[in-house]
Amino acid sequence: MGELTDKAKGAVNEGVGKAKQEIGKQRNDPDQQAEGLGQEAKGKAQGVKGSVKGAMGDRV
Repeated sequence: MGELTDKAKGAVNEGVGKAKQEIGKQRNDPDQQAEGLGQEAKGKAQGVKGSVKGAMGDRV
């Protein structure tokens, strides 16, 4: 995957994770909140991966 693909997937995962956290808060569901935190972290990691690929010219 290229830099932009990783960054885009990361942004989507961050957004979905934040939404899951909010739904978990509204429903008083700590499992849903934790799932959202995990997905948000995954998205942030994907964004970093995309940034590294950009810096290294997609050689990663």
